[in-house]
Amino acid sequence: MIEIKNLSKAFQTDGGMVEALKNVNLTIQDGDIYGIIGMSGAGKSTLVRCINMLERPTEGNVLIDGRDIGALSQKELRGIRRNVTMIFQGFNLLMQRTCLKNICFPLELSGVKKAEAKKRAMELLETVGLPDKANAYPAQLSGGQQQRIAIARALATNPKVLLCDEATSALDPNTTHSILELIQKINRELGITVIIITHQMSVVEEVCNKVAILDDGVVVEEGAVSEIFANPKSTAAKKLVYPDGEEPLAVSGTAGKSLRLVFNGSDAAGSPMIARMAMEEQIEANILAASTKTIGGKVFGSMLLSVSGGEEQWKKAITYIRNVPDVTVEEVGTDV
Repeated sequence: MIEIKNLSKAFQTDGGMVEALKNVNLTIQDGDIYGIIGMSGAGKSTLVRCINMLERPTEGNVLIDGRDIGALSQKELRGIRRNVTMIFQGFNLLMQRTCLKNICFPLELSGVKKAEAKKRAMELLETVGLPDKANAYPAQLSGGQQQRIAIARALATNPKVLLCDEATSALDPNTTHSILELIQKINRELGITVIIITHQMSVVEEVCNKVAILDDGVVVEEGAVSEIFANPKSTAAKKLVYPDGEEPLAVSGTAGKSLRLVFNGSDAAGSPMIARMAMEEQIEANILAASTKTIGGKVFGSMLLSVSGGEEQWKKAITYIRNVPDVTVEEVGTDV
């Protein structure tokens, strides 16, 4: 378990003191895929660098399995960093070394014998799906392949925690998806806790179970990804969840009243709920607006409906929707 307690970080610049992090408190459980997200300058990368003490916090503590790593000697800290490894946006591979030797490098630094290091590196090439690239050089690989080699290198010392600092930001969407699938596989099969630093909400949607939202160095919201998506409270969270500003679900130019459906982890989007309602209850409904996302096979978000046929059909629609699990419904006015 990683506990971040009252952590602050300030930098001295030519323009004065800049507070990059302000009293951050987070708890990351073993086995989490934990997202830390925010816009540029929010303090994300500073926070992840404080977790392994590449940056020393100005105040506060980072505890890993109960040990305050800020109080450790340099030798003890090197041991911690073998258990808390990191991958970066820029891959940071050694270009003069083959892929195999890149993966062997941290093992060599740890004093592992060459034959044993090579065996471990070959196993990791299999894990990341590149067993045929042992003798290739990084420049001969695509960006996605280079990141896979970087992941293999990070896994060489059998870490308990993998820190990913914007690890997919330089990749195209398809490659990003394949890297995130690999990270999920590593988390699932090896039990490694993963912390993902990103500015992309789509990355959090796809793989994270918990998320903290940073804004100007402050954690403005944190919790289960499903809860944040279902009901973002802070302005920063709403901007990330609704980047196109669709969150209010108000319909300009439509007078009268409508129904707002809120999906809180429903399976309803897997089946055509509105179509079923029309067939089973002969209720005609028109979707005026919708903003939904699927996370882990569950649906979160909102939908605005108008219902035809008068008061009786209106009441039947409300009754029908209230019987759908994990969907709430409320009447709203759309007068403008």
